[in-house]
Amino acid sequence: MKNKADVIIIGGGLIGLTQALALASQGITSHVIDRADQANMLKAGFDGRTFAISSSSYKLFEAMGLGDALVGKGCPIEKIWVSDGLKPGSLDFAPAEDDGFLGQMFESRYLRGVLYKAAQEHAAIQLHMPANIIEKSRDAGAVTVTLDDGKVLTAGLMIVAEGRKSETREEAGIHIAQWQYDHHAIVGAIYHERPHNNIAYEIFYPSGPFALLPMLDDEQGRHRSALVWSVETKDAAAYLKLSPRGYAAELEKGMGGLLGKVELSAPLSSYKLGFHHAASITAERMVLIGDSAHGIHPIAGQGLNLGLRDVAALTEVLVDGMRLGLDFGDAQLLDRYSRWRSIDTLLIAISTDGLNRLFSIPGKTASAVRRFGMAMVQRASPAKAFFMAEARGESGALPKMLQGVTV
Repeated sequence: MKNKADVIIIGGGLIGLTQALALASQGITSHVIDRADQANMLKAGFDGRTFAISSSSYKLFEAMGLGDALVGKGCPIEKIWVSDGLKPGSLDFAPAEDDGFLGQMFESRYLRGVLYKAAQEHAAIQLHMPANIIEKSRDAGAVTVTLDDGKVLTAGLMIVAEGRKSETREEAGIHIAQWQYDHHAIVGAIYHERPHNNIAYEIFYPSGPFALLPMLDDEQGRHRSALVWSVETKDAAAYLKLSPRGYAAELEKGMGGLLGKVELSAPLSSYKLGFHHAASITAERMVLIGDSAHGIHPIAGQGLNLGLRDVAALTEVLVDGMRLGLDFGDAQLLDRYSRWRSIDTLLIAISTDGLNRLFSIPGKTASAVRRFGMAMVQRASPAKAFFMAEARGESGALPKMLQGVTV
């Protein structure tokens, strides 16, 4: 492949590597550039970060040939239990026995390792990690990137998967709508006394959602769950300063004893919560995917899955264009991708933002209204089916790879 490829992908995280592998499975070559050394990021032990992979996203990984590497490594989510605080009137989503599970929980480090190894071994992918970009340009004929080692890479399309603070997006003059929530997410993992029975718990408090997501038991048979706890920004530092025992006590209080006694099983980390949505997800010979294009509240655990929908849609668009003999940077292809993804991502972003704001309203009256609405959904099968389809990532105009169909 040398220095010329079909596409250049800037960003070698989960979304960037998945995009390269999805394209490679269809015979499309790529250069993947990242300033971080992915190999070093895989050396540490479990750091508490996990990802909920929807059933449709898992089909994407299977379509890319990663099914064997992932089978049995994720914990199935068979039920989602939702409550307003710990008050009566909970809502649960559980598919029929023959309808499969809603998704799976994977450790971030394991999932990243599978993608990195597969990308290293694929002849259609050339990794440049770590590498710094000295110069990049786009014109009517091609895109060009110059690296700090002197290599000059060329391709027909630049795919930007740099994350929320994308430099390439800013350089292209693409504006974003954005705001910060007055919340931090505290992320980690816990051991707990009682089995989770493959249930994901989402408990909404006025100070923010409290999510417990099922993980596989460890090698010693200890029960584990991942934690995503949104707390007010003014309280985040105090929570992180608590001793492990003190923090476990706070968790048990927040959980209302659902899983019995708990203790931390991984280091805690924290990040500021925010929302952003790009005004445009395409430019001349350039497309944005994943967090470079959109960032949503983690309230429904759909951030990564939203990016994987971008990957599947862009792959389908480019493969269709290739079969028609079109250039990968053809404006018609980019317009199709933009129209396909812009509405879907905006609707999901607005929905998660609205859900967070709804459950953040304090007071008994607001709580009573929310619980009444939840009770109505609990009794309405079509409504529950809609929300389960959303959780699986099966709503809207679904790309073929997310349906388990060959492009």
